Amino acid sequence: MRKSVLATSVAAALALPGVAAAQQAAAPAEAKSPYTFTGNMTIISEYRFRGISQTFGKPAIQGGVDFSHTSGFYLGNWDSNVSDTAGYPGGNIEMDFYGGWKNTWGDWGLDVGLLEYYYPGSNAAGGGNIPAPGLVNPHSTARNTGAVHNTEFYLGGSWKWLSLKWSHALSDYFSVPSTKGTNYLDLSAAYDMGGGWGVNGHVGHTSVHGFSEASYTDYKLGVTKDLSGWSAGVSLVTTNAKDACNATTIQPYCLTKFDGTGTKTMSGGKGVLLLSIGKTF
Repeated sequence: MRKSVLATSVAAALALPGVAAAQQAAAPAEAKSPYTFTGNMTIISEYRFRGISQTFGKPAIQGGVDFSHTSGFYLGNWDSNVSDTAGYPGGNIEMDFYGGWKNTWGDWGLDVGLLEYYYPGSNAAGGGNIPAPGLVNPHSTARNTGAVHNTEFYLGGSWKWLSLKWSHALSDYFSVPSTKGTNYLDLSAAYDMGGGWGVNGHVGHTSVHGFSEASYTDYKLGVTKDLSGWSAGVSLVTTNAKDACNATTIQPYCLTKFDGTGTKTMSGGKGVLLLSIGKTF
């Protein structure tokens, strides 16, 4: 009985191909999900945050995940190894958590959200390679304890290949006492040259509230190349940060490292050429 039904069905399809095609066309298309999940991974010769070394001249492995909705709302996490010498006593991991809303209208775009920088295992009061009293603002008598962190509100706008972003610290800036209200202004450009090549540039200014010596400007100029889904990059990064380790004045970005062979110092904002390879999936 089953063979007979099958034969009849095949014969009907062969005899009426137009009907079969119409029935197939009438089948509903699979609905596209309003949600998107993406991931990213990068290996870079040195991690620089706003122009300042975060890994004492050493390489970094970085990665993250992002969730977005067609309404424009998004959430994400991004992580990297760091050195406690960059201001995270006892910590060696940076974990960033963020969420916000963004959208585009033709060539114009808007992005608004919150970002939390968190360094598990760190202690703002001191420890690890950084002796007490830990993170200090010479213009404040306050002292912070607990894990180093920084909470920022950000507002960004873009037009074609240009973007401008303002970030405002809602907490003490990376747990440095009495620096709540610190601002960072970032002007960036990323231009697609075709053939998988791209160029990018950036200038940013950090204005640290209540600690003028820690304010500075950073610069970046780079080139990228798409390699079958992987992105290779070369960039030059430099700053005018106060980082001279032999100066008698306040130099917030002279990084000091204590190990078994003694004390080592590094000018955290000096110019450097960065090499990177990464992929988004």
